[in-house]
Amino acid sequence: MSVAALKRGLRLLAGPAIGLLLIAFFAYHVLHGDRGIQAWREMEDEYDRALAERDRLQAERQVLEHRVRLLRPESLDADLLEEMARRNLGLGHPDDIVIFPGDAPQDAPP
Repeated sequence: MSVAALKRGLRLLAGPAIGLLLIAFFAYHVLHGDRGIQAWREMEDEYDRALAERDRLQAERQVLEHRVRLLRPESLDADLLEEMARRNLGLGHPDDIVIFPGDAPQDAPP
């Protein structure tokens, strides 16, 4: 094979080789780039976590708003007021048994 034939063969292969390299470059960035499929999935996961956090915070806010409503003067709940005083001030009689919401007995099955 002569040098001229070799040069001609390389020129014929140069176009498709460059095309394949461009296709490989863009395919890689479609999958792994800043706005690629992998980044999109990570963003969807982050969005789902944010929605779950929002829902949790909304539920917590509703509970707190309900407790605040119970402490308003027009609808004061004496039990809630007493519970808060006992918890915050440490008040109580030695013979009192106080069970706060969320406290589980030590020997009770889960």
